[in-house]
Amino acid sequence: MLNNENSALTLYWDASFAIAMRLKSRFPNETLEHVSLNDIYQWVITLPDFGDDPEMVNDDLLHAIYQDWYEEIDKP
Repeated sequence: MLNNENSALTLYWDASFAIAMRLKSRFPNETLEHVSLNDIYQWVITLPDFGDDPEMVNDDLLHAIYQDWYEEIDKP
């Protein structure tokens, strides 16, 4: 399913890299050292193209999103 933001597919929890890239785009000035897993959770569930069940998350999924985002910090 396509949406308006970047013409991307609907995001689900297992798409950690895609979610991380969307968060990186939406929050380009965030310092990840000050970002909590709860922050990531709240931001993900408010993404317009997020379509998964918010209650299906766990810390491993949030850590994966954080790690993917962290690894892409210095990349354009």
